[in-house]
Amino acid sequence: MQNTVRITNLAMLLTFAVVIHFVEYLIPLPIPVPGAKLGLANIITLLTLLLYGFRDGMVVAVGKSLLGSFFTGTFLGFGFWLSISAAAVSCAAMASIIPFMRRGHITAISVSMVGAVFHNLTQLIMASLIMQSYVLFQGYFPLLVLVALPTGILTGAAAIYLEGIIRKNLKILGA
Repeated sequence: MQNTVRITNLAMLLTFAVVIHFVEYLIPLPIPVPGAKLGLANIITLLTLLLYGFRDGMVVAVGKSLLGSFFTGTFLGFGFWLSISAAAVSCAAMASIIPFMRRGHITAISVSMVGAVFHNLTQLIMASLIMQSYVLFQGYFPLLVLVALPTGILTGAAAIYLEGIIRKNLKILGA
C-alpha cells in the first residue's frame, strides 16, 4: 500500500512538472536573453528531491524533459538535448548539497540557486558541444547566472512553501 501511494504521488508530481514545462514553453519571457526561462517546473524537481530523494527526483527531472519534449514537438531536437542534460545535471547538483540543508547550513533556496546555475551551465556546455563552438561562454554565462539567481530564489521559495503544505496534509491523512 505504501509503495502505491508513493508511485501515485510521484506520478502526480511528474504530471505537474510536465504541465508547467509545457505552459512555460508557450509563454516567452520579456527579457532579451535567448533561452532564459523562469524554470518553474524545477519547483517540482526540487520538491521531489526534498520529499522522496535523489532517485525519484531524477525520474521526475528527466521524465519532465522527455514527456515535455513530446508535447512541445521538440523531441530529439536541439532544445531536447539541452533540456534533458541540464535537468539531469542540475538535479544531481541539488541532490549533492541537500545534506547541507538537512544539517541547517543552507536552505532550499540555496539548493535551488545551485540547481539554476548548473542548469544554465550545462545548457551552455551542451550547446557549445553540439555547435562545436565555445563562443557562447564569452559574456553569456555571467548573464545567464544573473538570470538564474533570482529564478532560483523564486523556485526555492515556492518549493519551501509547497513542501510545508504537503507535509502538513500528509500528517492529516495519516501518511
